[in-house]
Amino acid sequence: MSPRRSRRREPTRPIAFPRSTDRVEEWPDGEWKVRSLTGAGSTKNYRCPGCDQEIRSGTPHLVTWPAWRGGEEERRHWHQVCWRKRLDRGPGRSRY
Repeated sequence: MSPRRSRRREPTRPIAFPRSTDRVEEWPDGEWKVRSLTGAGSTKNYRCPGCDQEIRSGTPHLVTWPAWRGGEEERRHWHQVCWRKRLDRGPGRSRY
């Protein structure tokens, strides 16, 4: 009987988003950090707060959050069109 060898597991690291695609956009509701994602490599679906529809994995979309310190906690995934049109929804109609 030979002794068992323990397999070395590689540590899992969180997926880092490329920082080069971050930009700051100024809107009437404040400054927002916006990141464009291709959706490639994603296995998770998200729900767009603008239209309340699913953003399927592999679909290009945006991730946005307020540009203040700690705003990363309020990240949301949006369809590109929904993000641009979000202020046109009018009061009481926003899902965000």
